[in-house]
Amino acid sequence: MGFIRIGIDDTDSPGGMCTTYLGALLCERLEEAGFCITERILVRLNPNAPFKTRGNAAVCIVAEEKNPDDRERAFSVACSLVDEYAEFECEKTNPGVVVCNSLISTEFYKKALRDFCTIEEAETLLLNSGALYRGWKVKRGLIGATAAVSAEFEDFTFEILAYRSPFSKEIRRVEKDTIFLAEEKTYPHTWDSVDFENNVVVCVPHTPDPVLFGIRGESPEWVLKARSYIISEEPEREIVYITNQGTDAHLIDSDILHILDGRSYRLKGIVSKEASTGIGGHVSFEITDSEKSDEASKTPLRCMAYEPTKGFRDIVRGLRCGDRILVCGSFKNTSINLEKIFVESLADDFIKKPPVCPKCHKRMTSAGKNKGYKCRICGIKASLPETSVVPRTITPGWHEVPPVARRHLSMPLVRRS
Repeated sequence: MGFIRIGIDDTDSPGGMCTTYLGALLCERLEEAGFCITERILVRLNPNAPFKTRGNAAVCIVAEEKNPDDRERAFSVACSLVDEYAEFECEKTNPGVVVCNSLISTEFYKKALRDFCTIEEAETLLLNSGALYRGWKVKRGLIGATAAVSAEFEDFTFEILAYRSPFSKEIRRVEKDTIFLAEEKTYPHTWDSVDFENNVVVCVPHTPDPVLFGIRGESPEWVLKARSYIISEEPEREIVYITNQGTDAHLIDSDILHILDGRSYRLKGIVSKEASTGIGGHVSFEITDSEKSDEASKTPLRCMAYEPTKGFRDIVRGLRCGDRILVCGSFKNTSINLEKIFVESLADDFIKKPPVCPKCHKRMTSAGKNKGYKCRICGIKASLPETSVVPRTITPGWHEVPPVARRHLSMPLVRRS
């Protein structure tokens, strides 16, 4: 007896549907056809992919293979579901289905997670591996479907997803207080259902897709326990996926000189320009490479904490030149979009004031640019200001964006404890 891996991707659109919903349907259809499902896998891929709809998710369903024609039967069931439910009227929806007997190439999954793959690369790999596959329209979904059947997680979490009808146009009915209760009862074993600091429910989407809510946690038992507290409209169906969400699997360790647009990184640096707040409340600062002393390594890199990161921006505003930090986030449009930072060490923060006149005991005033200071009363001059160390407003250690701003793949700090 072997196993069949069925991958699906790119069935949704900004106007509706969800590939994870199709995964739940696929499990039901396969079980009705006599298959035994052994794994339900939700695979998040590069969050910077230009053609992603929302969270860039693909699914892989693993089933037992008992008969010689099981692979062809599973392929037929999956393709029929895509024909029935995919958002084909949307130009950007280009589904893909892949069915194989084993992991094709974990390297393809890693590349789709941290870099970019082409349709041609996917088709070549599928053809050489003997997999069954089908792509619709321009066939872009073959990339995610191939990555899904190739996925092997070094770290993993779980998510229970409850769905309503994909054709529902009504406002989702989920009692907010019960979600806060679920988080209180199960945190830190579940996380990111709510954002306590900002009093926001995070796990209920506002997009036109069939997801009613989703609870993330460290085991099926914990997400199911959290789910038991939630009161909502009657879900159409529910499923528990194993997933790479909350693992930082997308991050690449690198240095500032070698980063590429559209990838996500962990980078060490020294703060070289302190934070400023721009239009819209977005906060930026700059770092340079902390490990190298050559001129090229002094090229500054802009780091951004956007308005949706809320209180995290105050951490960023508390950084000072000379602070040694590690930044995590995606490099897009010449800046790192921050997901979290680690403050390795804090530089002394000094405040400078005009010195006090030793004779008059009054503060001096500036004598002009680069001319030091002068007492207005007696004329005594001084060349240096009075300096004192200011207590820092931030502490060494990890600091993260709030749940309301967290990406699917970004690891919450609670998982580090």
